[in-house]
Amino acid sequence: MERRIGLLIVAALLCGGCSAMSLRSQSPEDDELVAAAVDTELVGDLAVADGMQPVAVEAIALVTGLAGTGSDPPPSPERSALLDEMQKRGVLQPNQVLASPTTSLVLVRGFLRPGIQKGDHFDLEVRVPSQSETTSLRDGFLMQTRLRELMAISTQLHSGHLLALGEGPVLVDPAEGEESDDHTRQTRGRVLGGGICLKDRPLRLVLRPEHRSIRNSTVIGQAINRRFHSFTQGVKQGVATPKTDEYVNLVVHPRYKDNIARYMQVLRSVAMHETAPKRMARLKLLERQLLDPVSADAAALRLEAIGKEGIDTLLVGLETDDSLVRFYAAEALAYLDDERAVAPLAEAAREEPAFRVFALAALGAMDNLSARDALVEMLALPSAETRYGAFRALWAMNPRDPLVQSDSLSDEFSYHVLSVDGPPMIHVTRSHRPELVMFGKGQRLKTPTVLEASKRILINARNDREVSISRFAIGQPDQQRVVSASLDEIIRAIVELGGSYPDIVQALQQARAQKALTGRLEVDAVPQPGRAYDLKAPADEENQGDEGDAESGVPVVSNPTPELFSTRLSKTDAPDRSDEIVDPSGRAAKTAKSATKPHSGKAGRGASITGAKSRKAAQRAKPASRSASRIKRR
Repeated sequence: MERRIGLLIVAALLCGGCSAMSLRSQSPEDDELVAAAVDTELVGDLAVADGMQPVAVEAIALVTGLAGTGSDPPPSPERSALLDEMQKRGVLQPNQVLASPTTSLVLVRGFLRPGIQKGDHFDLEVRVPSQSETTSLRDGFLMQTRLRELMAISTQLHSGHLLALGEGPVLVDPAEGEESDDHTRQTRGRVLGGGICLKDRPLRLVLRPEHRSIRNSTVIGQAINRRFHSFTQGVKQGVATPKTDEYVNLVVHPRYKDNIARYMQVLRSVAMHETAPKRMARLKLLERQLLDPVSADAAALRLEAIGKEGIDTLLVGLETDDSLVRFYAAEALAYLDDERAVAPLAEAAREEPAFRVFALAALGAMDNLSARDALVEMLALPSAETRYGAFRALWAMNPRDPLVQSDSLSDEFSYHVLSVDGPPMIHVTRSHRPELVMFGKGQRLKTPTVLEASKRILINARNDREVSISRFAIGQPDQQRVVSASLDEIIRAIVELGGSYPDIVQALQQARAQKALTGRLEVDAVPQPGRAYDLKAPADEENQGDEGDAESGVPVVSNPTPELFSTRLSKTDAPDRSDEIVDPSGRAAKTAKSATKPHSGKAGRGASITGAKSRKAAQRAKPASRSASRIKRR
């Protein structure tokens, strides 16, 4: 009996000891994980990104070729500046040139994006001064102008260094389908890709004042170069160059060339120095953070910054039922060029408008055949922004891909005819670069119809077999081409007669207004950031029926806008085409699922210069439900 009692006591002590060990093993483990994360110093703890704000460059310039809609500018500092520039360039009788109704003084502005390199192109905004009598810039051509940073002090214009040159045909806002008498719209335009940068804009990491030292600058450079490298003339070298105790110069890694803001976020998430045991502990903590929608975005970025060792942890995120976690994990895997990111990102691009712009940019950054195949499949989808977004991602992936390679039609713009399934569609741009993409071959113009490509080019479509394109110019013989009603032949004939990209866009606009197109015409149908994410939360008394829009406080994806889909110069938000479908007649129909919303700002984000009121309203909004507040942006 005593022996049995002794055995029971020993067994009880052993079980109690095991239980105590089990209880203690949880809390210390958590403490160790947190301690490992706290002890790991990241680049962002010591340095901040520099060069992430766009630089505005401006000029006073001359637009020529107007059809009698120009004006003689009144006396002003702008007129004096333009006359001075014309005299320096050797223009004879500059006052007479300015007095001609075929010319107009204009204000030109462009933005040098972060990381832009010498020779890169960017869009220019052109507008007439408020006191000008010019009635329209349509058919105009911007003469070569020198772009600088400008500042008005008293009545004098002061300029900085020469940073860019600008020149090209002026595209008056093509968002409207027909001619408009709106004076503001007619006297503003763009020269797509008309700016040429003359100097590289450096990207840097600037050390915080309390951390400035040669040692810290060197350690930051070494940490980044362990993670990232590029090739210059076949020689492998790091992307970071410590210059002084204050800053480190950076070279853009090719995978992030169209998403500079994300690149800087990842660089600042790189660990300065970390032992293997500490990294393993941090990976365990990052896995827990990745599986929580609140911290999934930051955890995915830090795993991406770790590199190949973070892939297994990110794959755990792909297996979760939470679509937000799954998206963040897949996006980070894409920038690590892991093929397993393709399927979830393709699904996100097709099904969830809030993820689309980021998913397409990530797929376009990959060097992977599966990613290309997924993008090619999207070219036939009904959604205009999904198929055009897929096209632009394919172009970013490889501009020499035969599927998206530009036809040698004109040096002024890119022309692409895609042999793809899906509803016929023509897409034109008013940002990024002058580009016309025809989705589906064999599109035709409905006849009879008469179109005016410009004041000098007339299109007379008598029947399906005979369409005459005529050009009239003072002092020159009339020219004519006769083609069929094929839109491809008509476009080529306009170019042969000296027509520009704005001329073709205007002709297509008029054809749409007259319902003479067999397909749809879309303008800048690019996927948009800042859309509300559909929570798909389980129904309960508190969140049942919650649709999840940004106005009610539901968060948007907390990523910076990829430069690939940036429309920084746009004056209005682009229309939401996320749920457009096409009926057999080719007309676009729309089912509202989630409205296009401008995102609330975040450090390092490429922000639009419009939509401030909407942003403020979204920032003031409060979470509408428990599930909404659960994953609201920090």
